[in-house]
Amino acid sequence: MSNILSVVTFLPLVGALLIAGLNSDAKINARWIALWTTIITFFVSLLIWWNFDKTNAGFQFVEEYNWLGTLKYKMGVDGISMLFIILTTFLMPLCILASWESIEDRVKEYMIAFLVLETLMLGVFCALDLVLFYLFFEGGLIPMFLIIGVWGGKRRVYASFKFFLYTLLGSVLMLLAMMAMYWHAGTTDIPTLLTTKFPPDMQWWLWLAFFASFAVKMPMWPVHTWLPDAHVEAPTAGSVILAGILLKMGGYGFLRFSLPMFPIASEQLAPLVFTLSIVAIIYTSLVALVQEDIKKLIAYSSVAHMGFVTMGIFTASQQGIDGAIFQMLSHGIVSAALFLCVGVVYDRLHTREISAYGGIVERMPMYAVAFMVFTMANVGLPGTSGFVGEFLTLLSAFGANTWVAILATTGVILSAAYALYLYRRVIFGPLTKPSLKSLLDLSPREIAILAPLVILTIFYGVYPAPVLDVTAVSVRNLVQNYEAAVKPAAALLETAR
Repeated sequence: MSNILSVVTFLPLVGALLIAGLNSDAKINARWIALWTTIITFFVSLLIWWNFDKTNAGFQFVEEYNWLGTLKYKMGVDGISMLFIILTTFLMPLCILASWESIEDRVKEYMIAFLVLETLMLGVFCALDLVLFYLFFEGGLIPMFLIIGVWGGKRRVYASFKFFLYTLLGSVLMLLAMMAMYWHAGTTDIPTLLTTKFPPDMQWWLWLAFFASFAVKMPMWPVHTWLPDAHVEAPTAGSVILAGILLKMGGYGFLRFSLPMFPIASEQLAPLVFTLSIVAIIYTSLVALVQEDIKKLIAYSSVAHMGFVTMGIFTASQQGIDGAIFQMLSHGIVSAALFLCVGVVYDRLHTREISAYGGIVERMPMYAVAFMVFTMANVGLPGTSGFVGEFLTLLSAFGANTWVAILATTGVILSAAYALYLYRRVIFGPLTKPSLKSLLDLSPREIAILAPLVILTIFYGVYPAPVLDVTAVSVRNLVQNYEAAVKPAAALLETAR
């Protein structure tokens, strides 16, 4: 088990190399190699969960090798990062299956791009060195840029460049902050930096630089405008990965860097984050209400749900951070499923306009049931995974600031409005449009994609313990270290007054 993180991280690259060696017309072989590579990677990643020690707050499965002078190749996971690896490896086979029939051009290159992207995403959650983290974090831009720009919709070039430039601009500031941290601490080792006490005035600038990168990646209001465009133009599997995994890297970054490394700045700037989170929850929910494109509506709902995540994280409490992590994992399943549901009807009718649908429950009853489960989870209905994270983050927000909790709760009401409005217009009503009368219900391949997501959505809504048990000890350790750093600073400030 000593090298299991490297095996899981780089196994998709092996599949990509195998596909690269195929003839350019070997479409079916490329698909099968990609599918089996992602399935094997998922089952190997389950060994990490199986052998994970829930009582250990530190990093586990640590691998360390000398790389470039003072820089090291160092990998490891804790309770905060481990489940994101499982989520990534779980979603990838579903993405390959979702692309099975819809992608006909450059299939070989498409599968290679997805496998390379999987390696880079897994690397982000495993890296325990600043430079290694940055390389994986930024590297993921390239395959995603290609997936949107080559296999996307009509405005794919505009959307891919907007996505690339937004995220790159924020990351340049993060790189400068990383260099400042290295000059101050003399190391790029993340576990060492977690115990380094940066001066309070330096923490402010470092926090803002990291915030610039992670806020764009989440994305937080007002730097969220790249997301709806990227989602609308991306192929179905691209939207799944964008919503399911790439958005979570921002939240993971806050938990790995901002909160533990810059606790004083995090505490002082928490009101800023709460304000931006509330604006995101309310404003983007209202914008979602007026959308005519199904994908755009779900994209705006993602921004609103990420508002709950940032709000929970910066309450800096056990409940809030547990809730934020659970919300990210739940959103990874539910939003991925919603985009897959959009892909199902888009493959049949080649339109995402809400007005093009109506009454399809008569032709697609199984689809209507699956879509209903994910819509209810998106709303945060008790008994679905969407409820647990929202409830915990709102509970912690109420403890931190009553008004923050009250205003954020309006987002729950608005999410019910836009989600149920979408469901009613697409699924119910009279079946009058001629193009809808020949629709076929879910195929065996589509059932194989959506069934695991339905099961997980309900299972984790009823029984969230498997997730919360894994995160509990690491989160408790994070909160204790945060409070230990913040209290002396607060006492000093009080004395100065």
